Amino acid sequence: MRLSPQENWHGPDDIRVATHKTIRPNCRLLFGLQKERCLAGWLTTKNYIQQIDPRRYHQVIKPEFENTAELKGMGADTRMCDTSYVLLTAAHNEEANIERTLQSVVQQSVLPKRWVIVSDNSTDCTDEIIQEYAERHDFIKFVRVARPPGHNFAAKILAFREGYKLLQGVEYGFIGNLDADISLEPTYFQQLRQRLAETPSLGIASGFVYEELNGRLQAREHNRNHSVPHAAQLVRRKCYEAIGGYAILKFGGEDTHASASARMKGWQARSFPDLKIYHQRHTGNRGGQLRSFFRQGQMEYHLGYDVLFEILKCIGRMRERPFFVGGFLRLLGFVWPPIQRDKRVVTEEFVAFTRKEQRRRLSSFFVSRRNP
Repeated sequence: MRLSPQENWHGPDDIRVATHKTIRPNCRLLFGLQKERCLAGWLTTKNYIQQIDPRRYHQVIKPEFENTAELKGMGADTRMCDTSYVLLTAAHNEEANIERTLQSVVQQSVLPKRWVIVSDNSTDCTDEIIQEYAERHDFIKFVRVARPPGHNFAAKILAFREGYKLLQGVEYGFIGNLDADISLEPTYFQQLRQRLAETPSLGIASGFVYEELNGRLQAREHNRNHSVPHAAQLVRRKCYEAIGGYAILKFGGEDTHASASARMKGWQARSFPDLKIYHQRHTGNRGGQLRSFFRQGQMEYHLGYDVLFEILKCIGRMRERPFFVGGFLRLLGFVWPPIQRDKRVVTEEFVAFTRKEQRRRLSSFFVSRRNP
């Protein structure tokens, strides 16, 4: 069944869900060409993703956490410890990238119990590519939501919530947020689960994001241990339910909001530099780099960032390419919402907590500069 784009839209509560049972001939031909290009190797993908037979790989590496004895050997608390995981992905017009994401997951040494991929009103061949894999792998579930054309951050979370319905009745310990334009090494989720099992207070965890720069894959400049990117993160189920899942935010930042909300409730949130997430598209590429700088400032205002913290942060970003412009546009985006009298949707408690953390970081920074 294919939904007509001309149907009337009545807001978020009127999301229509459908699964595709047919594949358009032209998309099947395009998908075949994409598979040939992928087998030949895409850009630098073959340089960092080991192309192996998943079945043979499972014979070589034994999945961890199959019994509590292994967990006890790592010093983890095994009482009522469930280390299985599920994944959610929202994809909008990702035909150029999503097959590499699909390959990365089906080659994981420990597979998810379920992976729900939601096509967020895709108009290219994204649906057909996903369905090809869903037909071969029982743990992959595909669903489509229809909405007005265009990309927006609220739509992604609404798609997530639609996919979350397909996780009802599934027992799991961790839930993952996985972008549709990333690649992972085969042991990524195995190792991430191990870190979470070793630290029961760790609520949200992820790796560091790598992007191509000047023909080389390099760690994103602003990776931080305390900042957990949403690209390929796992959230402990109890933590996810405690924070109420991902918030719908007009300008994005749901990963920042989730991490801060988790810390508010006593959980830890951390990224690990040795776990690599290969991002196929530079952050901000979808909407243009300059627009992205402005949008990031708007996002940080709506998350309640401290004014002094934001000013110093933007001044620091002015030294990065494009020199001055990026930091200036970000600061302009930060001051624009109060001029427009936009209201924040986050709670006052969240704003107070965020500013307290940022002022503590500023204090630590100045003390370290005074006493090197």
